[in-house]
Amino acid sequence: MQTKFTKKTKFIPTTPITKPVLFLTFNRPDTTQQVFSEIRQAQPPRLYVAGDGPRPEQSNEAEICEIVRSIATNVDWDCEVKTLFRDHNLGCRLAVSQAISWFFENEPEGIILEDDCLPSQSFFWFCQELLEDFRNDKQVGAICGFYSNELDYKPSASYFFSRYMRVWGWAGWRRTFEEYDSHLKNQMEKNNTWKSNVFNRTDVLPIKYFQKAFEAVANGEIDTWDTQLQYLLWQKKQRVIVSSSNMIKNIGWRQGAHTHDKDHNHELRTSEIQFPLTRPETEDRDLKADRIIERKSYRITILSFLKSQIRKLVQ
Repeated sequence: MQTKFTKKTKFIPTTPITKPVLFLTFNRPDTTQQVFSEIRQAQPPRLYVAGDGPRPEQSNEAEICEIVRSIATNVDWDCEVKTLFRDHNLGCRLAVSQAISWFFENEPEGIILEDDCLPSQSFFWFCQELLEDFRNDKQVGAICGFYSNELDYKPSASYFFSRYMRVWGWAGWRRTFEEYDSHLKNQMEKNNTWKSNVFNRTDVLPIKYFQKAFEAVANGEIDTWDTQLQYLLWQKKQRVIVSSSNMIKNIGWRQGAHTHDKDHNHELRTSEIQFPLTRPETEDRDLKADRIIERKSYRITILSFLKSQIRKLVQ
């Protein structure tokens, strides 16, 4: 047994964290400080800090980036710190994906947090245990601590299997990212079997939704990195593990770099997961959870589809 809980459900670890953490930063000192405080409390033995460079058109951003980097490397525990700080702005797609590649070039597995993803303490131990348990299971591609639909449906086990990657607080292995290509067009031209790999004939709306998303990224219409990872996981027929208890709060919707619009996914209630972890009865994906994720998180509904079709007609 790794942990115990007090009456106030405060998480008290009984074993140290041994897994490394990658901390992705940019230009938000306040959120960086909050997330770093949780990392500091967990005390990982190795901390990788990456930061995109300032945008030349943004006044004072260079100074702000320096403040962020100082916060994120203010380590006062026994920890090896490595940094990847960019002098020039690469944008979301390249800055984040190259940082993750750098992390996995140095580590076989680890935990990844962005500067606006505030974790519960148990998140680190949840990832650590499952990184070890599923290290050699090539059908599992990642471990996710964010679950925005707990109030709609909470599986009885500590976690469930899903086809949907949630990148707000996650962990993975070197093999997760080995074939990653930020230029999604290259992947789609080389191998495009994701539909038959994870969907069936009744999944018309999710297929349309993600086909549109993949094409937008491939055509350079969206500067992002996570859509490419979802595509890769589906190409490899991999599921992800999702915590049944939400352990990540997104605190970055108000300001800063890439998270702009507040919706139901932001600032959700978080909790500490209980140990020992309980396993699902089957390693099949949880169909009910995935349907709710589609409807609530991605807003994949018949109504949304009809609205998009009407917009096309009136344009």
